[in-house]
Amino acid sequence: MSKGEMPPRNKKNFRPTKAGAGMTEAGVKAYRRKNPGSKLQTAVTEDNPTGKRAARRKSYCARSAGQMKDFPEAAKDPNSRLRQARRRWKC
Repeated sequence: MSKGEMPPRNKKNFRPTKAGAGMTEAGVKAYRRKNPGSKLQTAVTEDNPTGKRAARRKSYCARSAGQMKDFPEAAKDPNSRLRQARRRWKC
């Protein structure tokens, strides 16, 4: 099984680490155009999400907490992509 084709890594499609890392809305749209049927979504960044968005945030925060254990150097560095992404998701 091959991996989905990714959009170009540029400012339009991907956020820099200092801005919270991850894909932008334009990047997600580009990915979904290249990979029909994809369910990729952007980060849940609002203060009080409800329903499915709240569940997605809880799930992401739980998974990324596991990454913090697996990568202690990234966990210690407040400017690492992992920590910046967790901050963006409000974990």
